[in-house]
Amino acid sequence: MDTAQQEATARARELQRSWYGEPLGALFRRLIDDLGLNQARLAAVLGLSAPMLSQLMSGQRAKIGNPAVVQRVQALQDLAGQVADGSVSAAEATDRMDEIKKSQGGSVLTAGSQTTSSSGAPTVRRVVREIQSLLRSVAAAGDIIEAADSLAPAHPELAEFLRVYGAGRTSDAVAHYESHQN
Repeated sequence: MDTAQQEATARARELQRSWYGEPLGALFRRLIDDLGLNQARLAAVLGLSAPMLSQLMSGQRAKIGNPAVVQRVQALQDLAGQVADGSVSAAEATDRMDEIKKSQGGSVLTAGSQTTSSSGAPTVRRVVREIQSLLRSVAAAGDIIEAADSLAPAHPELAEFLRVYGAGRTSDAVAHYESHQN
């Protein structure tokens, strides 16, 4: 790989870190390990071609263009966490992956089955991640921060919202969301 390609890959990985919290190669490898998948199965569940998954993992492509795929990634991350904490068995995880594969990436605010808690309400984390996904599909983190900086003098609360959800970590956004309820 020549220097220009290395620089382009490094830029793509940095963009992935700002949009998805980490480079997609690391995120996808963790899902593969945690859920016992191979790349072909992961690509199928996400609704990506195997070459597209490979390009995202290697940093040849920076962004997942389809919001439904982004939501499937988030659903798989949630599922991997449930497998890790023992609340979902391997057999149940396989069934859930089939559900995720079929999902059209609908809004959690209209509550699909894998996006809700046992009470039927969307989980805070899923709502927060949808807000993050929406903002990040509109603009890059740097642009969102720039917009927040320009809003800050007149509208500090809106500026904080943009920074936290548009460029921050999911855990910080969840804390922000919970602190602004009721």
